[in-house]
Amino acid sequence: MTTPLSFQVTVDCSEPHVLADWWAETLGWQVEPSDPDFIRSMISQGHATDEDTTTHRGVLVWKEGAAIRHPDPDAGPGGRILFQLVPEGKTVKNRVHLDVRPGRENAKDVVARLVERGATVDHEGRQGPSTWTTLLDPWGNEFCVG
Repeated sequence: MTTPLSFQVTVDCSEPHVLADWWAETLGWQVEPSDPDFIRSMISQGHATDEDTTTHRGVLVWKEGAAIRHPDPDAGPGGRILFQLVPEGKTVKNRVHLDVRPGRENAKDVVARLVERGATVDHEGRQGPSTWTTLLDPWGNEFCVG
């Protein structure tokens, strides 16, 4: 018998902390808090440098990434998304994307709120009785609401 594995989804981006904030608000999740004392300790021990850090919303954070987490600690696998800094911009369609499932009765309202917050509608999809809207987050990453 194989032991189940946990996982996280990782999103490459140019502004990990800003994108983490946007997605945390979108999903009703929480940005994982930074520990400035730990970061300073890593710098003082020579494991990191000041160049490895930045300040976001007045808090010292690691420059390379930010993560969000489902508010229920027992949410299980997939309850974490990491946003990591990469130097290149997005050039092609994502091969993996998130499906946000607010329920059929709430989908149009959720799409409208996301567009107000900077998402862009890419297209409407339909397969049999199922419908969804594919959107782009403010950094161009595709995701579906349906």
